[in-house]
Amino acid sequence: MSDSVVRDLLARSNRLGADPRNTNYAGGNTSAKGTEIDPVTQAPTELLWVKGSGGDLGTLRESGLAVLRLDRLRALAGVFPGVDREDEMVAAFDYCLHGRGGAAPSIDTAMHGLVDAPHVDHLHPDAGIALATAAEGAMLTKEIFGDRVLWVPWRRPGFQLGVDIAAVHRANPQAIGVILGGHGITAWGATSAECEANSLEIVETAAAWIAAHGREAPFGPVIHEPLPDSVRRERAAALFPIVRGLVSTDRAQVGHYTDSEVVLDFVGRARMPELAALGTSCPDHFLRTKVKPLVLDTAPDAPTAQVEARLRELHAAYREDYQAYYERHALPDSPAMRGADPAIVLVPGVGMFSFGANKQTARVAGEFYVNAVNVMRGAESVSTYAPIDEAEKFRIEYWALEEAKLRRMPKPRPLATRVAFVTGGGSGIGRAIALRLAVEGACVVVADRSFESAAAVAAEIGGPDAALAVDADVTSPAAVAAALREAVLAFGGVDLIVNNAGLSISKPLLETTEADWDLQHDVMAKGSFLVAKAAAAVLIAQGLGGDIVYISSKNSLFAGPNNVAYGAAKADQAHQVRLLAAELGGHGIRVNGINPDGVVRGSGIFAGGWGAKRAAVYGVPESELGAYYAQRTLLKREVLPEHVANAVFVLTGGELSHTTGLHIPVDAGVAAAFLR
Repeated sequence: MSDSVVRDLLARSNRLGADPRNTNYAGGNTSAKGTEIDPVTQAPTELLWVKGSGGDLGTLRESGLAVLRLDRLRALAGVFPGVDREDEMVAAFDYCLHGRGGAAPSIDTAMHGLVDAPHVDHLHPDAGIALATAAEGAMLTKEIFGDRVLWVPWRRPGFQLGVDIAAVHRANPQAIGVILGGHGITAWGATSAECEANSLEIVETAAAWIAAHGREAPFGPVIHEPLPDSVRRERAAALFPIVRGLVSTDRAQVGHYTDSEVVLDFVGRARMPELAALGTSCPDHFLRTKVKPLVLDTAPDAPTAQVEARLRELHAAYREDYQAYYERHALPDSPAMRGADPAIVLVPGVGMFSFGANKQTARVAGEFYVNAVNVMRGAESVSTYAPIDEAEKFRIEYWALEEAKLRRMPKPRPLATRVAFVTGGGSGIGRAIALRLAVEGACVVVADRSFESAAAVAAEIGGPDAALAVDADVTSPAAVAAALREAVLAFGGVDLIVNNAGLSISKPLLETTEADWDLQHDVMAKGSFLVAKAAAAVLIAQGLGGDIVYISSKNSLFAGPNNVAYGAAKADQAHQVRLLAAELGGHGIRVNGINPDGVVRGSGIFAGGWGAKRAAVYGVPESELGAYYAQRTLLKREVLPEHVANAVFVLTGGELSHTTGLHIPVDAGVAAAFLR
């Protein structure tokens, strides 16, 4: 029996979670009760399968379920010490677990176990929360659903809420579910199909009623039209690094930009500042978005300098206000304040910037605020938006159980929150660098003149929360600016730039043409300059410091035969490192270089004909060129792209925080190229 129960539960969960109208990402939980033979007693045992802590309904798998003995779970009601000590019950859930493995039980486990129905859904639909946060929510619930759906006043999630809902269920056998004040909905059913149908009935009926009875323009008239598309994106790219730098005052953050129709409409309406100041209500919402956003109050087309100055004023005021909020409600045993920077920044005419410890967290924060906007619209269209009060928000935001959950999170990887921009990232050394930086936690922008190659590497790294491919001809100022603009719009800015794009044409002096010279200098000397210049503007705007790394060459120092154009271009790059280290150090920007040599296997340059030409110069077969280079080194080892990537990480991973203007040889030891 248990196999079919779990199978049906997972299928129901995935269907409900796949539709954002039903619940937000990682929000809500589902459960099913059934019987399984206890392997110890060989007796039938009633069990509860319930989505565990931290999972997402849309992608839920069996490993994400907590499995508990129902008799023991329900017996907890007899020892429940009361609402003042209900947090103790979460630890008690562990004594109800059946077997090993599975997910940790969530705070909502009592709701699912105590309600005497075989199947239970708890969801956070926008339409349901609109009723739950309406000032007349109880009355509207009665008007819309009669006695088929009941109203449960706000109570913080926990064991007592489970007791309350179970009592409503027992006293109202005709009911299919409840609206939870300030929170969401819960539905139940005798079968999985019935439970799902009841959940959807509540969601769809609420949405239809609001649509039919809601008043027009609940957010007031439009006072700021959205800027035209191209202008809006230019404006967002100019402001995003400034905002990211400000909201990273307490800890570094990654950003996400949203300019959907819902967001642009909200930020342009007259009542937006008033409603935004009320904050969000559903616990899932404000845990992701903080109690309220920072709202910019300048005109969409105001001069950038004026906007920046106002942003700095508003950010300082936000931090003071958040500090006061914490001090108003903190108790002696409250967790320490986690930071006073906003997670959501609303910009009229431009859209919304959302922030988090990684790209996925930043993106989801933005999605949650869109949920909150939908909730406000629904509540205001049929009533007055009345979220839970500030003290209750604080009790959840600084809940000891939430703090414990945060402490269980794995330690961030060394490059977490950093955005890397790697030129020539579509192959060879650039690909190896991009992959290594991603493994170490960075968001990576793979820039290459071959967009197909860049896209392949970005896909190898992961989805859009991990990597972005951009078309970048580094010889073109416009192309470089466009590529960096896309990087900023994707992640909020850049922190780590790797000037790796390069090529080589091996010819004696008398055969080297002006075109040969110009091409190599355009790509490496000029290209590095253009990328460094455009990137430095972003780094300075952010005010977070940063790294620029040049992939130069042993040939920047060593005078080898038949490569005057290549060697001169690499020497130019090498001196750019020193010049920029001196110029940008005052901004906390470190500039360093790496001098590889003999990277034959996996190298795009060598595969493009350079290898054959160098092999001819040295009189060895091209297939043995790597071994030839290795034998002329002090360590007798072949250099691979991964070794260059290692050096990039060493320079940028945090251990060399006080090093700038350095060149690191990655050549297995070429004495003639020693730095003097």
